[in-house]
Amino acid sequence: MNALRIISVTLFFLLSLLCLLPAPTSLLWYVSILVTEFPWVFVPVSMLLLWWIYKAKKHRLILSALGILTFIFFISPITRAYLVASNLKENLQTAFGFVETEDPVLEKSPFHLSKMITGIGAKQLPYETLEYSISERYHLTLDYYQSQNNDSLNPCVIVIHGGSWASGNSSQLPELNTVLAEHGYNVATINYRLAPKYTYPSQIEDITAALNYLKKNAGKSKIDTTKFVLLGRSAGAQLALDAAYNLNEPGIKGVINFYGPADMVWGYQNPANPLVLDSKGVMEDFLGGTEREDPENYRRSSASYAVTSSSVPTLIIHGKNDPLVAYEHSIRLNDSLAQKNIPHYFLSLPWATHGCDYTLNGPSGQLATYSVLYFLNRTLR
Repeated sequence: MNALRIISVTLFFLLSLLCLLPAPTSLLWYVSILVTEFPWVFVPVSMLLLWWIYKAKKHRLILSALGILTFIFFISPITRAYLVASNLKENLQTAFGFVETEDPVLEKSPFHLSKMITGIGAKQLPYETLEYSISERYHLTLDYYQSQNNDSLNPCVIVIHGGSWASGNSSQLPELNTVLAEHGYNVATINYRLAPKYTYPSQIEDITAALNYLKKNAGKSKIDTTKFVLLGRSAGAQLALDAAYNLNEPGIKGVINFYGPADMVWGYQNPANPLVLDSKGVMEDFLGGTEREDPENYRRSSASYAVTSSSVPTLIIHGKNDPLVAYEHSIRLNDSLAQKNIPHYFLSLPWATHGCDYTLNGPSGQLATYSVLYFLNRTLR
């Protein structure tokens, strides 16, 4: 029985380290999402573990020490989320200005412990799948969520999925689409041509085609064509930033970057842990070669180099423990925006990993959703 205690305590202690450190393998990356965004499951387990340790006859002191550390590490995403939430509204106000709104969500605290449990099972709004670009070689579609606001015209958020530019689709992480539609925004989640069959800038051309389609059908879809925001995750965030900074589309009023690679040159020179992701291979497939073969393409696709004094307001969301897209990407983008005096905010999540918004009810999901709603309200309303 004592051997079982030692094994159990050691295993859970190692698991709790994922709240502090980047996952060392792709499998553990998936586990790290569960550990950091569903802490309400692991905290009670660690408490039961402490109770079990108390009954140990041997090695009680060292087991107790490991058990206490395990509990502290598992609860750390919650405690740190409260710290971030304590001044999040003030920081957003400083970055983007004061929001006068009747939205009850923005009047409440950005993080609630109870919501991690009670928020599970949120409803999903229906959507319509529309073809926005057709050729002999491909048909591209988008999923359109109609705003629940009865106004004649409403702003539109264009969501661009992740997947290393080679996978994923418009149905990825749909919960936020419903939330945005409930708060009065039209949402269009787009599919785009994937690498390696289609290389950059094909995907930017697809975003342009989606924008043109939405503007052309604005009357039917009740879209205010002067108010678009691009939102992307991971590889989709790179595309969103690229399009927002380079298309010179006056209707684009802002961009939201969820853990996206913003400096492709630096990213290629500083690859991810190969046990997690072959980031060099992924970038070569997307950009059509190595950084040495086409340095201009790597630089052209890097948002941190594209920022100008007229770039749109930007919201950055990134976890420090991201093993796929290094946190440094967002630091570099944040610095570029600051140098050009562009309104922006960097929501840094010290415990979070890649895909930290997998659930909107976790510590990262709640803070990110609040920040997105504030940013949209200030940028589009």
